[in-house]
Amino acid sequence: MPDDATKLPPGLDLLWGRRERGKHGPKPALSVEAIVDAAVKLADADGLAAVSMARVAKELGFTTMSLYRYVASKDELLQLMWNASAQGAETLKLEGDDWRERLLNWAMIQREMIDRRAWITEMPMVTPPLAPNSLTFVERGLEALDDTGLTDADKLRIIGLISSYTLSESRMAHEAARASPEWTFEGLLRELVDEDTYPRLSRIAAAPATPAMDENDEFAFGLDRILDGVEALIERSG
Repeated sequence: MPDDATKLPPGLDLLWGRRERGKHGPKPALSVEAIVDAAVKLADADGLAAVSMARVAKELGFTTMSLYRYVASKDELLQLMWNASAQGAETLKLEGDDWRERLLNWAMIQREMIDRRAWITEMPMVTPPLAPNSLTFVERGLEALDDTGLTDADKLRIIGLISSYTLSESRMAHEAARASPEWTFEGLLRELVDEDTYPRLSRIAAAPATPAMDENDEFAFGLDRILDGVEALIERSG
């Protein structure tokens, strides 16, 4: 075991296999994997709010205290669930003939992963994800930028920017799906804005209705604008 100076923070030590476990006694009836799997299934079915140590224990047929022998807290369980949501990143192969196509493919895969597990948008985001699967997925994104000539620092900033945009758009789409459909944004504009105070918004509100852009197309539009900026950065870097 590493000494105190190299111990990882709680949660990460478990994710990276740095937590010492007892080696004696009968084979445990529970496992971290079974606990995480049960928690993910609960979140898939009823949202992140449904996940608690007590509820997971009940699903598994154990006492709550039994879980604490494997997972120290709910915060730690959330870290494990985040890592589980990115399972399969180690086999990911990006498609595309150049950096832009590969990075677009990477971002679309990320969006699909989040949409498939909408509870990810409810996760607290205090620090960047540092779980093994998450870092593997980041590694694939950096790989897409290999031939751009950008510095590693700029590549990491680009990956962070795209990830933040993807998570934000997914969160808004998830919340919009649960909101009341009685009002549209344009309808509220027409109800609320006046020409003197909001001349530009008033013009938008008064414009003839146009077919709404599909949410996926809205996401792709914003993503393309980010990639336009990346392309400009590559050109300036020479």
